[in-house]
Amino acid sequence: MIPGYRPVVKHLTDVSRMGYGAMQLAGPHVFGPPADPEEAKRVLVRALDLGVDHIDTSDFYGPFVTNEIIREALHPYDRDLCIVTKVGARRDDEGNWLPDFEPESIRRQVHDNLGRLGTDRLGGVNLRLMDPSADFRAQWEVLAELQSEGLIGDLGLSEVTAEHVATAQEIAPVACVQNQFNIAQRGDDPLIASLAEQGVLYVPYFPLGGFTPFDTTELDRIGASYDATGRQVALAWLLQHSPNILLIPGTSSVAHLEENVAARDLVLSDEDVAALDSLHPA
Repeated sequence: MIPGYRPVVKHLTDVSRMGYGAMQLAGPHVFGPPADPEEAKRVLVRALDLGVDHIDTSDFYGPFVTNEIIREALHPYDRDLCIVTKVGARRDDEGNWLPDFEPESIRRQVHDNLGRLGTDRLGGVNLRLMDPSADFRAQWEVLAELQSEGLIGDLGLSEVTAEHVATAQEIAPVACVQNQFNIAQRGDDPLIASLAEQGVLYVPYFPLGGFTPFDTTELDRIGASYDATGRQVALAWLLQHSPNILLIPGTSSVAHLEENVAARDLVLSDEDVAALDSLHPA
């Protein structure tokens, strides 16, 4: 056991709904080191100070950069911290995203994440499907084995459909799904509702991306009535959209982190929620 290690025991079902995505702690295009490594560490420390207990990361951010920064900033980890990583991809020397999907590669990636983070148990692992037509049963079985060995708390899927979830559920429980979703990208509305009925969490990535100029104008207009920013309104809308949604907005700035986390206390009126719903109907 690593000196100073305290086992991670918190599951995703127990975390605060406002987490933190570490992707932006790497350099431009999620490749290479950050311009200010010390600020990156301050962001992580401040996140925990603000009550964040769910960090989303991966060895292919950097690659390896975010996990190394997380370890430098936060190890030994608080027992209440749930660190979730992703497997199924790798980066080449030019920063391209490539599949790394053989079952033994999945096993190796889990152990690599454990090693770089400096822990012997991950709060969760998401299997990313870069090819939606790929048969992923063998890979999911590997993750289920590692979970049974006590190395993983929860299992999740990324870039998937309802059919993928149903297939995985036949092998091992799916705790969460991580797909792209926000006010402007609402293709997963039926999936979110179905997952809520199953007790499966939904973790949208890019919660603040892809807005049109009109979207931004409306978000800012509504935000002004709450003394809030449009970004905060967009995050608050997600939290009110469905009770099974967990957020992991990312940033490399302490000021933006504080702004994002403050959105968890913003409650939008039914009228404002309806106005935002109408921007891009499901």
